[in-house]
Amino acid sequence: MLKKVIIAGLGGGLTLIIWAILINGFFGFRYRIDMKKVPNEAQVYQILKENITEPGRYLCNPELTESNTFLENQPVFSILYGGMGHEAAGPLSVILDFIYAFVIATLCAFLLSLSSDKITSNYLRKVFFVFILGLLFAFFSDIKKYGIGNYPLSDTLIITFHNIILWTVLGLVIGLFIKPIPKRTV
Repeated sequence: MLKKVIIAGLGGGLTLIIWAILINGFFGFRYRIDMKKVPNEAQVYQILKENITEPGRYLCNPELTESNTFLENQPVFSILYGGMGHEAAGPLSVILDFIYAFVIATLCAFLLSLSSDKITSNYLRKVFFVFILGLLFAFFSDIKKYGIGNYPLSDTLIITFHNIILWTVLGLVIGLFIKPIPKRTV
């Protein structure tokens, strides 16, 4: 079974990589959500560079009123500085993305291999099993990205929907490799 799990993990990891190249690379999915252009970027960049010197996530709130509260309907800005420049998007980042894809897919295949024969004997149930893992991932990872200092609701829902579809596609691939353990006859 270990061999099937590893093969399923490799196939699933390859699927995740191809998905990322197609959806993010060719269609710019994450670019449109995570890299929106700032008007007057040079001026904003200079102000951020002068004022934010330590890596971290920062919030920029409006000024407090005389009663020490925030005015209603005023924007709050989230600023994320990872402490590195464009050089960090090089080979190490790509290698980590590849490792992540294969680890996630192999872990998913392993969990599926531990499930009952009732699940592993039916292709749609195997896909549904991975789909449920994707829903859990979306619930505990994607949906919590909504709110002050994070994504607006529309982007959060788009990211969540994207990841649920991705996990379903992952299930379609992994489900091809994981089979029920044959029963031994005595």
